This record gives sequence, C-alpha cells and structure tokens, in this order.
Amino acid sequence: MTVSTGARPTFRQPAADSAQTGAANDQPISGPRRLGPESENLARSALVLRSAEFRKGREAGWRKLDDMVDRLEKKGLSTLSAQEVEELPLLYRSVMSSLSVARNIVLDRNLLLYLENLSLRAYLAVYGPRTGILKNLGSFIRRDFPENVRAMRWHMAIIFALLMVGGLVGYLLVKSDMNYFNLLVPEWLAGGRGPDSTAEDLMRTELFAPWPGFVDTFIVFANSLFRHNTIVGLMAFGLGFAFGLPTVFLMAYNGLTLGAFIALHADKGLTLDFIGWLSIHGVTEFLAIILCGAAGLVVAEKIIFPGEMSRLDALALHGRRAASVVAGSVILFFIAGFLEGGCRQLINNTPGRYLMAALTGLVWFLYFTKVGKAGENGSER
Repeated sequence: MTVSTGARPTFRQPAADSAQTGAANDQPISGPRRLGPESENLARSALVLRSAEFRKGREAGWRKLDDMVDRLEKKGLSTLSAQEVEELPLLYRSVMSSLSVARNIVLDRNLLLYLENLSLRAYLAVYGPRTGILKNLGSFIRRDFPENVRAMRWHMAIIFALLMVGGLVGYLLVKSDMNYFNLLVPEWLAGGRGPDSTAEDLMRTELFAPWPGFVDTFIVFANSLFRHNTIVGLMAFGLGFAFGLPTVFLMAYNGLTLGAFIALHADKGLTLDFIGWLSIHGVTEFLAIILCGAAGLVVAEKIIFPGEMSRLDALALHGRRAASVVAGSVILFFIAGFLEGGCRQLINNTPGRYLMAALTGLVWFLYFTKVGKAGENGSER
C-alpha cells in the first residue's frame, strides 16, 4: 500500500462535464496507444464519468469513517458511541474494498491518495493499541514481567547452578595458585587488581575508596556499567539460538571470574568486606544476568524441544515472553548501575552494605513472588 507522507490529500469531486478537469485529475495507469485529440477527449470524459459513478453511493461511508477516525485520533475511543464502535470495523473493510476497486478502475490520483490515507488511519484505529506508552509500561511492570519470570523459574535455577559451579571452580583454582587469577580474569576487568595487590591497596583503592563526586559516579561510571552489563545480558539471551551452548559457557565463565575475585580477597583476609562491597549492587546485577541467561535457555529449549507446536510457532510464543523478561532485565541493569556507580561508595561501611543488599534482595523476592499473581488466576485478565 502506498502511503502519503505529507498532509492528508484534499478530497475533490471532479466535474463530470469538464474534459479539462478530467485531464488534470485522471491519469491512466497503463499507457494506451496514442489517440487523436478528439478520441482522447472522449476517453477522458468517459473516465471522469466512471470515477464519478464509482464515488456515488460510497462517498457517504468514506466521509463517515473519516469523521469517526478523526475524532478517535484527537480525543480517543470515548468520543464514539456504542453504535459507531460497532460500525468502525465494517466501514474499514468497506473502504479497503473501495481502495482495491479504485486501483483498477478509477484514475483520479487525489481519490486514490485519499483512500490510501484513510485506510491506513482506519487500520490504526481498528487494530492499534488502545493504551498509551506509560499505561503499557505500568501493565508490564505490574503483571507481565513478574509472571513471565515465574514461568521460567526452572531455567533460572539451571543458570544459578552454572554460576555457582563456575564460582566454586574459579575459587578453588585461584586459591590453589594465585597465578590462575591472571588467566581467568582479563586485564580490563581486573582493573589493576591481582596477586601482587596488598590488603591495604584493596582497602584504599577498591573496597573503601573515597567518593569521587556525583558526576563521576552516578553519570559516567554508572552509565559505563549499565552499557557493559546490558551487552552481557543481551548476549546471554541472543546466544540461546545456538542451542543454548554459548549461553551455558558464558554463565559458567561469569561464575569463574566471580570465584577468582572472591579467592583473591580471601587470600588477603578481606572476604566479608569484599562480599559486602559486591552485594550492594550484585544482588540486582546477578539477578538480571540470571534472567537473561534463563531467557536464552527458553529459546534453546523451544528450538530443540518444540513440543506439539512447530518450531516457528513455539519460538514465536515463548520467544516473545523470553524477550519481555530481557527487557525487564535491562531495567534491573540500570538500577544495578545506579547502586554500583554511586551508592556503593556512599555507604562506606560493610554492615551498611549488607543491610542495603538485604533490602534489595527482599524487594526483588516480594516483587517476583507476589506481584501479578492475581492475573495468573484470571482475575486481572
């Protein structure tokens, strides 16, 4: 369908007795062989008459639909009566039928543009969303996100187990030989930390480093963390299409690096301080990573075991739900970036950090176990 990107075309009634008007408004779709001037005038007059005849009996319905769509666009569905709501899809089908016929027999460009524009506007009125962005976002947060998370709880358990196994392996390797730290943790992630770091260095530059200011923490650093974590989460989800194997390896590797960091700080006698420093944002951050990894496993499962549905149908249904969980995880990554970028250094004592971690953990536990449950029983649907 050709859609005019400018203003709505003016709907003009051609004069049936004016060959000049017909020449201006009616252009042949296909190029017939060249006729003499008198024959061309007769052909144009016949086309104008045919266009006028086509409008007769249809124009009233077009104008009625135009008025209804115009009111709906400006003030919403409440401006239409119950009878008009019932008539809306019928008038839409009628104008689509008129457009189909007009493309074959009517040569008035203004009429074609008018019908195309009206058809598009009517389509959005009939099939478009009835709620705004904020209302849809509210519905997503209050119902869809927690419901879809609960539906993949076993996938989350698998990802959590992978992280724990990876963490244990990384911890044992580095604990047995500190040189493994440099093998498991890339230099950009280590950030200068390593086997040669002393407890005083870690306390001064990492665990209890002075707060560098609002801009550096809440804007620059938090934004960098948000982008990095979001990329990791999207990779964990997207790699699920490769039968989930890259997702499994990525989750296990995240566990390895976590275990390596814990072993490094444990060697310096800073285990509790490091876990407190990590947990203030880690509760939210690792929850989001687990959700993205679980979404990747859902995709992998439906590729390998589609069940009674075809693979495409299974992916269309469950993939959409998994994608909604990833979208919600992006919100969690944003919150984690805020906590890690600024709040971690503002709360400059280990007990306070554990308290903050416990509060965020309690909030997420209540949210994902309680919110939206009424909708699963059908009372909100």
